[in-house]
Amino acid sequence: MKRDAMNRLLSWKVKGNRKPLIVKGVRQCGKTWLLKAFGKEHYEFTAYFNFDEQPKLKEFFETTKDTARILQNLSFVAGFPIKSENTLIVLDEIQECNAALNSLKYFQENAPEYHIVCAGSLLGVALFRPQAFPVGKVDFLDLSPMSFMEFLSANGDDSLRSFADSLSEPEPIPELFANQFIEKLKMYLITGGMPEAVRAWTEGRDIGRVQEILMALLDAYERDFAKHADRSAFPKLSLIWASVPAQLARENKKFLYKAVKEGSRAREYEDALQWLVNSGLVHRVHRITKPALPLSGYADSSAFKVYSADVGLLRRQARLAPSVFAEGDRLFTEFKGALSENYALQALIPQLDAPPMYWSDGKSRYDVDFIAQVENDIYPIEVKSSTNVESKSLREYGELFADATSLKVKLTMANLKKNGTIINIPLYLADHAIRIIKMARE
Repeated sequence: MKRDAMNRLLSWKVKGNRKPLIVKGVRQCGKTWLLKAFGKEHYEFTAYFNFDEQPKLKEFFETTKDTARILQNLSFVAGFPIKSENTLIVLDEIQECNAALNSLKYFQENAPEYHIVCAGSLLGVALFRPQAFPVGKVDFLDLSPMSFMEFLSANGDDSLRSFADSLSEPEPIPELFANQFIEKLKMYLITGGMPEAVRAWTEGRDIGRVQEILMALLDAYERDFAKHADRSAFPKLSLIWASVPAQLARENKKFLYKAVKEGSRAREYEDALQWLVNSGLVHRVHRITKPALPLSGYADSSAFKVYSADVGLLRRQARLAPSVFAEGDRLFTEFKGALSENYALQALIPQLDAPPMYWSDGKSRYDVDFIAQVENDIYPIEVKSSTNVESKSLREYGELFADATSLKVKLTMANLKKNGTIINIPLYLADHAIRIIKMARE
């Protein structure tokens, strides 16, 4: 499989002020595979170390801060000399060794010529521990599940992807291509972007195996709650995680703690929810009171929505059978269009410098799904899971904040079209949404 993140790794490799790189992402999104492939393709040697499989490696980092001595010991384990000019050092499951995380500071200060990349399950949680390394000594790369465009490449639809990648004007997509995009997007909403599930479909067209893989991943996440979180937090984590499909099935999708467990309060579950956010399993989208710069300055911390890290996991968790694929556009409209919204968010996050927010009037009457800040411009983005592009919320937003934006965006099943101050972007082009918005603006 080809991952777009490979280009970001290459950019990191040639940076003049390169620091050790930490790759974050939800479990099983392809971090280890990507780093090994990067080493194989772009270095003469890859020195791979896994702190979970080789716990004795911890001694090398716990007994000294001398980078030369650490590298000497690692060379003995690797079986070849680790040289800065031709070797990629991969430290996997690094969250299992706090001393190794801390050592990245010393590598950045004393041995910056070495190419060091790190990854690990629940690394996002580990980085929030007080004993984690000092800020400013590492580079970060956030790896998401495979995007729809990456899914097309894996599925052998490179021509469709090339067409999407080459768009230069916000003009309607020929029907021949549009119909193919829609059918492929339906399949993506079934499999999601977790690499193992994508492989099961693209290599064997085995939808039963896709179901098994996604269920196994959900079970693995539950086991992570028990293994890595505080014992007292385990039941809270499980309850919040299990409530995500029901939260998104509600009309306005605002997260309610009482929907997790009757009578529960924010202060009892806030830490558990933040653990899930740090782990990468869920995304939290805050409400804003008005669209002004910076968006984060107008966030309402008490009102937010919670989405899954992956649309395929969300579908499987909601027990929505793959057979819905054959039932027209039902896949897009099922449980209040939650799959379409979750997919749109997954597509938007890698394109933005900061996570999107959402806007509502506070009365549960009008609600714009996402508010995105692109450079110094703010764009409202409404997701509709049909070809009906009418949006009362977007119209109300435009009337209330007429001076806040010059362009309003709809992500729907309708074709690409700009009509005055509104641009409709097909859901299957969500991975290119920000680029298309810039085209339309210009």
